[in-house]
Amino acid sequence: MWIYAPLVTTGAFDGQARSIRHPGVRGDAGGRTGGIEERALEAGRRAGLDAVGVAPVEVFESTRRILLERRAAGLHGGMQFTYRNPERSTDPARILPGAAALVVGALRYARTGAPPRLDRRRSGTGSEGASAAPLADAGTPAGAKAGTSRPTARVARYAVGDVYGSLRTALGAVAGELIEAGHRAVVIADDNALVDREAAHRAGLGFYGKNSNLLLPGAGSWFVLGSVVTDAPLRPSAERAADGCGACRRCLDGCPTEAIIAPGVVDARRCLAWLLQATGDFPAEFREALGDRLYGCDDCQEVCPPNRSGGGAPQTGEQATVDVLGLLAAGDDELLESYGRWYIPARDPRYLRRNALVVLANTADGSAPEVIRTVRRYERGPDEMLARHAAWAAQRLGLDPAGAPEADTAGDAAGTAP
Repeated sequence: MWIYAPLVTTGAFDGQARSIRHPGVRGDAGGRTGGIEERALEAGRRAGLDAVGVAPVEVFESTRRILLERRAAGLHGGMQFTYRNPERSTDPARILPGAAALVVGALRYARTGAPPRLDRRRSGTGSEGASAAPLADAGTPAGAKAGTSRPTARVARYAVGDVYGSLRTALGAVAGELIEAGHRAVVIADDNALVDREAAHRAGLGFYGKNSNLLLPGAGSWFVLGSVVTDAPLRPSAERAADGCGACRRCLDGCPTEAIIAPGVVDARRCLAWLLQATGDFPAEFREALGDRLYGCDDCQEVCPPNRSGGGAPQTGEQATVDVLGLLAAGDDELLESYGRWYIPARDPRYLRRNALVVLANTADGSAPEVIRTVRRYERGPDEMLARHAAWAAQRLGLDPAGAPEADTAGDAAGTAP
């Protein structure tokens, strides 16, 4: 998942979908848009891809070596994904026997304009009052819901909506064009079968930043990536994007846990985005640094100059938030209904609660009765992992040791968690 290096793009992204140029593509006599390459690329653009190109089907030898080396060094932090089987995730031919090319697309997920709303999976479950954890208004100061003392938690921008669903739909249009022309095609996105950043790099879409993300020239890294593996004999993109980082090191200096240990090298054992998805206790040494993050961390992208100046740079405050107390009061079914699209270890909602307890400790008012009741409920609950996090929260909030009488325990809301 995390690999590589360099960035700092120049020029402005005009917001128009682009394709990477291919040599020798010409229109046919009937006025159609060139050969199968151009028709496939045009299908992706029409379907909403912001950039699209073609990469050859060949083993990603350098990527495989890096994955194996970093896994051996422990830098993967137990992450599986493309680290699980590097021989597979770096060989596109394993996805489709007889594969000849990759059509790689990028879709933007952070835009200017109206703040996003958190898209809850299968959200047609009743009134907003029945929602597990209502959103705070976007743009609200971190940790506090507008007009109240209720703490809120931030969600990384890529997780706000079902952006991968939109990406798969767009790539499906490319695959449909290829299939209609008599070829086989398979859509791969957010899948451990392929290192998507390397596919995009080889297709000429972008270059590696020092934070290991892929940056599109003039547009930044607020994109998700995916591919169509096909047996169509498409011509690869003519050029790969040049490095654009130069001397910039804002992402290295801006990481709250110093997880970027060298240009392009991320130690997942220190990366908040991964630690929020990992099993076990959240490491005590990084709990304060977590701040109000519930899922994901955008810091290394937010400080990146192209992401701040590109045509689609997010507005200040453009980030959805979750009501922490609401989440901690919700039952398992509610949490999976609301947030099941996220990567939750073993699909066990206790990890969402673990993250929320750390956020509560970092952002809540320790004198608020509902905060006290919530912490005590988990501190005295049957789940030992959550009890440990609640005890840490109690200490950080300045509460009396567990068992001491509280000033106000009346009206404890009934809940199924823990």
